[in-house]
Amino acid sequence: MRARLIVLAGPSGSGKSRLAERIGLPVLRLDDFYKSAGDPTLPLITEGANAGIVDWDDPASWLLDDAMAALDELCRTGRAEVPVYDIAHDGRCGWQTLDLEGQELFVAEGIFAQEIVPHARAAGLLAAAYCVRQHPMVTFWRRLTRDLRERRKPPAVLLRRGVALMRDQQRVVAHAVALGCRAVHPDEAYAAVHGLLGREPHR
Repeated sequence: MRARLIVLAGPSGSGKSRLAERIGLPVLRLDDFYKSAGDPTLPLITEGANAGIVDWDDPASWLLDDAMAALDELCRTGRAEVPVYDIAHDGRCGWQTLDLEGQELFVAEGIFAQEIVPHARAAGLLAAAYCVRQHPMVTFWRRLTRDLRERRKPPAVLLRRGVALMRDQQRVVAHAVALGCRAVHPDEAYAAVHGLLGREPHR
């Protein structure tokens, strides 16, 4: 293996992408492995005000096998062709080459990142796995402002989804821990990764 991965899991809006950028290692965006709208295997919400629309928070809306294939390729060869996903249009809009440029560690982050942890550990690809968490109200506000800014969905849908995700945050974190992640604040994860790299964290 040329490289191993550091997993950053956690609730939507918890700061995974910001933390990945702050760490400074190459990043595989696991959210780019969502299924495209129209896929007949997409799960649907069955209850409440959003009944009948796609449940993008269900792991069944995501392509685990494709993500693991890309991770395996990156760890073995140092580069891989990965999809580019446009969340606003619920579909892939192209491909790009992710090149680790000789780095022995890289970050894999996304809303379903915890799902890859058992597979990556069994394959000997895993260096560390963290579930990034913050206070539920902080996560709710950051997620809502981000989604509104990026116009991901209509405001009413984003608000209802945000409230539901806030209520579900404790379960999401517990699930990630059960799959092998360590639940930490973003600053704790940042310091831990710099420990793996053998360097002092920047403040």
